[in-house]
Amino acid sequence: MQVQQILNSKADSTVVTVKPGSLVLDAAKLLAEKGIGTVVVSEDGVSALGILSERDVVRELARTGGTCLSVKVDDVMTKQLVTCDLHTPAERVMQDMTGGRFRHMPVVENGRMVGLITMGDVVKARLSELEMEKDSLEGMIMGF
Repeated sequence: MQVQQILNSKADSTVVTVKPGSLVLDAAKLLAEKGIGTVVVSEDGVSALGILSERDVVRELARTGGTCLSVKVDDVMTKQLVTCDLHTPAERVMQDMTGGRFRHMPVVENGRMVGLITMGDVVKARLSELEMEKDSLEGMIMGF
């Protein structure tokens, strides 16, 4: 299974972004409001400059205390992005996320961000794929 298939199966493929210079407080409010774990930092909504996750906010909170909420996202975000494209196999995404210990990956095609894939998206797709394989094997065994 490729990333394209996973993105196609998502109910909402909107990537939530914040502009560079936004405050961590505003990004945290957006995370809570949307019930999501990350926002992409982007000037134009199509080029990913960085990613800010709940984990980034918590680490900065532990390091500097409540003052981190008045810091710009640029100072807290993960700048070394790991991305994939629409043709990346889901297994590769899982390996990269597990090895890097992160759960969100921007999908970039021809230099433009076209989606965001999560570990949950990949696991859900893989479980669906395994269920179809199981049903197929059961059908062959039963003679259907």
